[in-house]
Amino acid sequence: MQIDSCASSSSLYSSLSLHKQEPRSTFNFNANVFRNIPQLRCRNSSIPSLSSSFLPIKCSAGVVEKEIQDGTIRTITPGLPNIDPELLERLVHDALVWSSLHGLIVGDKRIQRSGSVPGVGMVHAPFALLPTMSFSESHWRQACELATIFNELVDRVSMDGKFLQESLSGTKKVDPFTSRLLDIHSRMQQMNKKEEVRMGLLRSDYMLDAKTNLLLQVELNTISCSFYGLSCLVGGLHRHLLNRYGEHLGLDSERVLGNNTINQYADALAKAWNEYNNPRAIVLIVGQAHERNMYDQYWLMNTLKERHDLTVIRKTMAQIDAESELRPDGTLVVEGQEVAVIYFRAGYTPKDYPSESEWRAKLLMEQSSAIKCPSVSYHLVGTKKIQQELAKPNVLERFLDNTDDITKVRKCFAGLWSLDDPSVVKNAIRNPKSFVLKPQREGGGNNIYGEDVRDALLKLDKKGSEELTSYILMQRIFPTASPAFLVLDGICHQEHAISEFGIYSAYLRNKEKVILNDDCGYLIKTKAQSSDEGGIVAGYAVSDSVYI
Repeated sequence: MQIDSCASSSSLYSSLSLHKQEPRSTFNFNANVFRNIPQLRCRNSSIPSLSSSFLPIKCSAGVVEKEIQDGTIRTITPGLPNIDPELLERLVHDALVWSSLHGLIVGDKRIQRSGSVPGVGMVHAPFALLPTMSFSESHWRQACELATIFNELVDRVSMDGKFLQESLSGTKKVDPFTSRLLDIHSRMQQMNKKEEVRMGLLRSDYMLDAKTNLLLQVELNTISCSFYGLSCLVGGLHRHLLNRYGEHLGLDSERVLGNNTINQYADALAKAWNEYNNPRAIVLIVGQAHERNMYDQYWLMNTLKERHDLTVIRKTMAQIDAESELRPDGTLVVEGQEVAVIYFRAGYTPKDYPSESEWRAKLLMEQSSAIKCPSVSYHLVGTKKIQQELAKPNVLERFLDNTDDITKVRKCFAGLWSLDDPSVVKNAIRNPKSFVLKPQREGGGNNIYGEDVRDALLKLDKKGSEELTSYILMQRIFPTASPAFLVLDGICHQEHAISEFGIYSAYLRNKEKVILNDDCGYLIKTKAQSSDEGGIVAGYAVSDSVYI
């Protein structure tokens, strides 16, 4: 299967130069999707609802305005209509056919074996039927420039073991998972383990705050940045639909922003493999035992084989514990083959360590001479607590030399606070809807919002100050909501939706030589405004593309 839906451009920056137009200042649903269709009708009842979290939107009339309610900014579009039901039906049908034929799929959670046996229980990945948002070129340029700065920042922070240990010392006391990671990190320091070749495949996630029009970082992911394959396919899906129906919709397929993450990630891993300098060595992908998003990983494996003729194997951590060997010189051997690069798509959540077997595998891999993507130090840099520490005054100056870079990074930081400040906790209890309470967890479904923030803080406060250190408070970002069509389980839902977008990036350094530092494409996650969490496979959001 060819990945012909991915753009051929090497970066977002170069992709933007292909689209000449007046810049836009913010996310806005392209009104031409609706206004240029002569047969538009307002029939919300024609779109069934899957659950209470995806409620059909009633049409509204009147002048465009912004309504602020409970801290939420919502765009009211005059006479918000549906696409003509017959056209909508054709769009959805063609989109589902294209998704099935091109591998825009995940495992079906209703089928028990769908996360372990390829080809069993497949369902289309949730997607937006049409591009939901347009974006200003200036904000895209900002995000792309930030990607390379964050790459360098992560690498430098990872080298400061004292900073990592001290910053996470409070979390270690109350969070067993982070504590185990810190223990492994400490052992590597005691061994004086040198990671001469250091690699990161990262993704920095942002939202555009409607009140300030500022691009604000939601989080920085340093491990298991998923959907690099499927995100390319969504852009291909949208170009396919607009090639067929763009004249009716008033949209141009050429203005769907290209995405080349899958190829760039494969090229980055191949560069790391070259640095290991053993032509017989392999790439090891560490996956979860029951991974419904396995096809995203198989896209990468297939691309590495087709573009670079590399041998790639995929193992769970338990399998690595049972089947691998660490030789005295640090060589890691799996299935009798030397491992050059280890790419982690597992190990970021306590659920990935159901027994000591998984922890043995983690330690074994860290002790090896294989290039880790990421190493345990890179992993720790991505914790919420380190994100909060870096936002403190004068901390960035410890790791970045360029004052312009420091200014650019600081500008994108949302408000981040430790819970060891009683005044901050009191403010959050008084105004819980203005904050998000974040634990040291990845994978979606972990953050606390709204009135639950107050309840959680009161409970944590009773348990004592140590419990508070395992969380951080973050300013809640309120992007503008736009009309959207979200397709889940073959059903189209019309929503007021908001979008979060991530910039993928790759970084590779051998000793003092930077071999690669680049942005690598994007991921758009669009969700109903009523939904707080944003994971796609977790069921909170759909994958989307950008219309320039």
